[in-house]
Amino acid sequence: MWFERSLIAAIFLLALPLANAEIIVHDDTRQSVRLSAPARRIVSLAPHITENLYAAGAGAFIVGAVDYSDYPEAAKQLPRVGDYARFDPEAILALKPDLLIAWDSGNPDFHLARLKTLGLPLFISRPQKIDDIATSIARFGELAGTRAVAMAAVRAFRARHTELSARYASRPPVRTFYQIWNQPLVTVNGEQLISDVMRVCGAENIFAGLSQLAPTVSVEAVLAANPEAIVASGMDETRPEWLDMWRRWQDLTAVVRGNIFFIPPDIINRNTPRVLDGAQLLCTQLETARSRRPAARINKK
Repeated sequence: MWFERSLIAAIFLLALPLANAEIIVHDDTRQSVRLSAPARRIVSLAPHITENLYAAGAGAFIVGAVDYSDYPEAAKQLPRVGDYARFDPEAILALKPDLLIAWDSGNPDFHLARLKTLGLPLFISRPQKIDDIATSIARFGELAGTRAVAMAAVRAFRARHTELSARYASRPPVRTFYQIWNQPLVTVNGEQLISDVMRVCGAENIFAGLSQLAPTVSVEAVLAANPEAIVASGMDETRPEWLDMWRRWQDLTAVVRGNIFFIPPDIINRNTPRVLDGAQLLCTQLETARSRRPAARINKK
């Protein structure tokens, strides 16, 4: 009897959470981030970080964020510490954070160097592929002690990603020019998140081979590549007027077939679960482009 009671007690103790257990999570630069307890005062230094923290169930623990942290709706009420390119270290310290999460592709190097001198736990975020978003959410859940919520979000995200890829990735490729901005004319290479979204939809990025993540290209280079579709994002929810400049070139395949499309930037430029909303829209647009091919029109008759 004594042995049975002892065994039951031991099992019960093992099942209890280890409140004082150290949390160790590797960030996207493979550095170890150590916390003595789940983070309860988090400062987010990029809009995508804020959104992914909410997805991980850690939104209640964010005490500060940068400008344009506007999703979900609750994020709009968070205290601001500047924007992702110029934030205020003093304002950050005044919030008494127990965890900083920064973006090494967007936060300036000198700001990141300053953060590292503050003596606070610092997690560096660098999601570049679609599945990196899921990984980020899982890690944020570990840091905030919200693993169950985070993993549910991860499973749902990965299931949707798999479903979209299975449906569209093997469709006949569509040679596509993705335009981020007009002056200068900026696109994405094959390593950038948007290019990963394009692959889900069976798009062939005409500038995938360039070395920079967001290279500047010339109009002449686009015309020489003669894409079948042109897709742009711009700055906000409004379709940019400059997208219609391509109509000047009446021989461009994308113009001839009417394949000039727009995707709101927040659902394709941000490394968050909403990128799959952008993927769904892009996949639908490219299906339209496929339907406008001469052979497709003949088959419909």
